[in-house]
Amino acid sequence: MLEFENVSKSFWTGTQRKVILDKVSFRVELGNSLGILAPNGTGKTTLINMMAGLEKPDDGEIRRGCNVSFPLGFMGGVISRISAHENARYIAKLYGLDPDYVEAYCRWLCNLGEYFDQPLGTYSSGMRARFSFSLMLALDFDIYLIDEGMPGSTDTEFNRKAGAILEERLRTTTIVIVSHQADILEKFARSAGVLMNGRLHLFDTLEEAKQLYDYETQG
Repeated sequence: MLEFENVSKSFWTGTQRKVILDKVSFRVELGNSLGILAPNGTGKTTLINMMAGLEKPDDGEIRRGCNVSFPLGFMGGVISRISAHENARYIAKLYGLDPDYVEAYCRWLCNLGEYFDQPLGTYSSGMRARFSFSLMLALDFDIYLIDEGMPGSTDTEFNRKAGAILEERLRTTTIVIVSHQADILEKFARSAGVLMNGRLHLFDTLEEAKQLYDYETQG
């Protein structure tokens, strides 16, 4: 499980203090994928990064009792000057996995052709997103963290393959996905929450969360 206990996080913007979380407590149980609705600018990415351990809370405690992924789209763990081929093998060794398997899996899913053997620094943003997502799926985490959903890509074949794999993973793994659009959450989330004004309001269903979200953002 992944648990936040009385977690607070804020930033100084230069003119005021922006509160992301104010003594928030919640738990993500394995098998119960969670979707979180949050307007732009409220701290979606910060929340996901805290779940992954990329950012620390100001106060409170975050406990991870399972393998939690890096966020979809996060490229901080890869090296731009080397190829996807080399990055895949390097990351596999860090996680104690078979480098041959991780390399082959990423090569198949990315479908980048000759670019897979060229430095990541030469990639477009879409190509980098495809490699990041492929690497995340290759590492087989207990909880997958997704900020805003599938990476934007004009490669429909990649989106089809990656989406099918992610749906299959829902049977054995757990997903936490944050977005400002409810329709993105519908495909993945079993329970839902609304992040607003430093508070996380949790609900058993996405429909209940949508009612609060629509009231706060449209009312």
